[in-house]
Formats: sequence, C-alpha cells, structure tokens
Amino acid sequence: MKKTLLRGLFNVLPLVLSIWLFWSLFESLDEVGNFLFGLVHITELFKGAGFLLILILLFVAGLLFSVSPIAWLYDFVIRQLMRFPFFKTVYSSINDIASLMSSDNKNKNQQTVLVHQANNTYIVGFIMANETPEPLSNALPDGDWVPVLFPLSYQIAGITTLVKREDLTIVDWSFEDAMRYNLTAGISVSAKDKEEKEKEKEKEKQTTDHATNEQK
Repeated sequence: MKKTLLRGLFNVLPLVLSIWLFWSLFESLDEVGNFLFGLVHITELFKGAGFLLILILLFVAGLLFSVSPIAWLYDFVIRQLMRFPFFKTVYSSINDIASLMSSDNKNKNQQTVLVHQANNTYIVGFIMANETPEPLSNALPDGDWVPVLFPLSYQIAGITTLVKREDLTIVDWSFEDAMRYNLTAGISVSAKDKEEKEKEKEKEKQTTDHATNEQK
C-alpha cells in the first residue's frame, strides 16, 4: 500500500505543481492587467482580460523593439540607469537569466561533449561558445580553447572550465536531452526515449502473444 501511495504521489505531484505554477503566473499577470484597466477607469471585463492585455502589450513591445529608433532609445535609457551600481547588479543578473532562456539568443553551435578525466572517466559538458574572451586567451597557453559548462544538478549555475578543443569528444546528442540527463544524473529520460521504450515493449509483447497463439 505504501509503494502504491508513493507511486501515485510521485506521478501526480509534478502535474499538480506545474498547473499550480502556471495558474499562479496567470493570476498575477491578470491582476497587473486589471490594474492597468483600472488606470483608465475600465472595470474587469471578464476573467483573463487582464492577462490578455499583458500579452497584447508584450506583443506590441516586441514589435516596437524591432524598430531601430525605439531599440536605440531603450538602450540609451538602460545605459544611463546602469550607472547606478545596485541597478546594474540586479538588472545584469535578471538580463543574463532572460538571455539564457530566450530562444533568440540560443547559440546554434552549442554542443554536447565528453571530457576525459585523469582517472580514465568521462564527464558530460556543453560547449556554450566558440570563442574565449581575449583576456583569458592571452593568459592561457597556445591552443584552441573553448568554454565548457558542467552544470550542477537541479541548478541553473554550473562550473565553466576552459578545455582544448582537441581534448573533447563530440557527442551526437541534443542540448536539451543531454542537459536533462546531466541535471538529474540520468534519472530523467526524454519523452522520446520513453516513447521508444514503450514501443519496444509493445512490440515484444505482440511477438510473445503471437508465438503463444501459434503454440496453441
């Protein structure tokens, strides 16, 4: 009974927490949108109207930032605000996380690699950029050095190590699947892997059933 209860908990908990997280985000954005409606003396139209308003404003902002004068003006304002140390620290941290999550800023050259260790073991890492900053290049011995990220389990942060490209083993593995594997130490597998395993089990079951029917 205990195992059955835990199995139900571990299967239902991720779904419940995910729904709760997205619902909380929806409620928060909806409240902000309704506050903006209130500034122009518009009462709540329907549930979710504030959320739709925020989405529309974000879409309009995206269009505006594609216009050079608007983008230049925004950059100018940010540069002025960056003169304040506290603002610079907070803004830079949030901006780095947003850039990491943005699909527009994803490095198409991200590669999954294996790095050989001294004790004849390998560690999974990721080439995040093809160039090393000039100060580091000047300090390092001659060679083609690239920054390799070794993420820490269940954390955004990780250890960045500079490794010679010739010492890396390129792996034909998608960044998302390899990152998921690394963060969970192999506990989590991709949906594609699960689907393939289920198909294999189903195929084996059909083969076994067919063999059993022929024997009968």
